[in-house]
Amino acid sequence: MSFQQGLSGLNASSQNLDVIGHNIANANTTGMKSSRAEFAELYASSLGSSGGISNGIGVEVSTVSQQFTQGNISITNNSLDVAINGNGFFQVQLPNGSTAYSRDGAFKLNDDGEIITNTGGHLMGLAAAADGSIPTGGAIGPLLLPAGGEIPAEVSTKIDLTFNLDSEAAIATGTAPGALVPPLATYGTSAQAYNEQGVAIPVSFYFTKTAINTWDVYASVDGATPALVTPPLVFDTNGGTTPASFTLGTLNLPSAATTPGTFSIDIDITNATQHGSKFSVTTAKGDGQAPGTLTAINIDESGIIQGTYSNGKSLAAGQIQLASFTNVQGLAPIGGNYWLATVSSGEPSVKGAPGTGNLGSLRAGSLEDSNVDLTKELVNMMTAQRAYQANAQTIKTQDQVMSTLVNLR
Repeated sequence: MSFQQGLSGLNASSQNLDVIGHNIANANTTGMKSSRAEFAELYASSLGSSGGISNGIGVEVSTVSQQFTQGNISITNNSLDVAINGNGFFQVQLPNGSTAYSRDGAFKLNDDGEIITNTGGHLMGLAAAADGSIPTGGAIGPLLLPAGGEIPAEVSTKIDLTFNLDSEAAIATGTAPGALVPPLATYGTSAQAYNEQGVAIPVSFYFTKTAINTWDVYASVDGATPALVTPPLVFDTNGGTTPASFTLGTLNLPSAATTPGTFSIDIDITNATQHGSKFSVTTAKGDGQAPGTLTAINIDESGIIQGTYSNGKSLAAGQIQLASFTNVQGLAPIGGNYWLATVSSGEPSVKGAPGTGNLGSLRAGSLEDSNVDLTKELVNMMTAQRAYQANAQTIKTQDQVMSTLVNLR
């Protein structure tokens, strides 16, 4: 007589309970995927038994498979929480340099501006260029915002002005700027420029009509007396500038250098017009910027990470890149909400931006819940308990039969 069948049943039921217990323990783990124990019967082979019937010798757990179904998405309103709605995994660089994959989007920002997981892994994606554009086909690496959450000052190089001057305006009389009729300030606008240290320098512009289709332009830097800027602004009969790519001369602004000096900026008024309507300004802005500190982070459904800074600038830091596998069952869980690629899973079949190909989109301010169904797991636990008790009963019955044989007189 053999106790093998009962022992194998006890062992399989015990492993099944381990799997169920692991599922229940992780019912609140972000991005966790439930597992199930899958069983296979065992038979003993013997010489000459081909075609015959062999007695079964028990059961084994052939594998523990994970169920990669979508978990519910819960809103957290934390801007660095990201849920994947659909197929794909976050790519994470572990502290040892290897790449792992995760569905846990509870990210954090460290003091170096790096976007990390709770266990110190670095979120991977495409870094943005200096102007915030996302390169196509660039190398994937750890994503980070500017160091310390700050962007530096940038000196201005030009001021763009787009406006319309009234073609029916009166031609000014007088010679000195302060004695013009109509007054110099009748048609004017202002813009901000920045020096090397990001200090704002107000620049005001004034327009006075000196002849049909001809206007003089004056500029005042930081409240100084307006000075004439050459050449004059001349319009054609259609109300456009002559030539069509007209650009005023440069202005000299006070520099931040220790030795008093200036730096030059260009005044671009290519899009200025002169029509029979009231004076209006569409654009009056310079490039350059004051230094800024990070005030907010937003991640859109395509994975672009947008930083908003105290100087009013919004700048993309990068784009999250997802990965998908043909055989997700082949991924190896290593704890910490990570999986590793294996020979069975192969390398990612697709890597790319969220929402492209078969990759899911992202939901910022949300997290994917565990897909564990507690009700189902509790029922499975009762079933596994009954199976364990039944296998124990077969061993007890075998023991009673053995005892009967031993006690034969």
